[in-house]
Amino acid sequence: MTVIRRIPARGDGEGSVQVQMAPDITIGNAQVFAVYGKGGIGKSTTSSNLSVAFSKLGKRVLQIGCDPKHDSTFTLTKCLVPTVIDVLESVNFHPEELRVEDFVYPGYNGVMCVEAGGPPAGTGCGGYVVGQTVKLLKEHHLLEDTDVVIFDVLGDVVCGGFASPLQHAGRALIVAANDFDSIFAMNRICAAIKAKAKNYEVRLAGVIANRSASTDQIEKFNARTGMKTLAHLPMVDAIRVSRLKKMTLFEMDPTPEVVAVQNEYLRLAESLVAGCEPLDATPLKDREIFDLLGFD
Repeated sequence: MTVIRRIPARGDGEGSVQVQMAPDITIGNAQVFAVYGKGGIGKSTTSSNLSVAFSKLGKRVLQIGCDPKHDSTFTLTKCLVPTVIDVLESVNFHPEELRVEDFVYPGYNGVMCVEAGGPPAGTGCGGYVVGQTVKLLKEHHLLEDTDVVIFDVLGDVVCGGFASPLQHAGRALIVAANDFDSIFAMNRICAAIKAKAKNYEVRLAGVIANRSASTDQIEKFNARTGMKTLAHLPMVDAIRVSRLKKMTLFEMDPTPEVVAVQNEYLRLAESLVAGCEPLDATPLKDREIFDLLGFD
């Protein structure tokens, strides 16, 4: 007689209709970070340079890009690598036929790179893509020897499947500039993380201020909500150039401004490895954001 084991469903926050992940699909003992933020704010650049910073500290790092355009890791690998969905499709979705090298690619300074990809436009679910990626990595025992995992997640999407990395992460990082639009997106992401934290281990770590000469608007938001700035990366042209050259900042000529940004990434990586205190930030209503931000 065949016994069917039923896995109890885990809740996903009050009122949620998001995809639910099986509770036995877990990362393991690695420190797991999910990086979110407004679209085009520099999440992939931040994630890739942070991955290198972790590797410079002697950590074994895996970066997982969660975006259909699969460009999260190209400064690490110097190319656009095939996505997990691409390679699964090539074997008719028989994962047992895949080798590790079919979907995991070596990047700069030993960072392991995976691009989850996404479902075809208008169909499917990003949560399925992320779930299949984690499952495949576990089947090949790639997570057992990994110290740090970074999920670099599409835009500021905090609903549906692309919120599923929050179900695997221990800490969520938000990338924001010192402007209204990215802080508005940050506020919504805070709300999503707060909802996920009711039923999952993920907690908010704080904000990485990016492409900003100052952080006065971010700090105004932080003071009101309980957020915290973890790092400040100024508007440095070498960062833009590094993307054009398909390289990380740690491969650029060591000018004083480049070295300063490298050191900020290393400082951030050290603080995250040491373990940052979780934040219980309280997101604002939309009207409150309008009233709060801007010049007096």
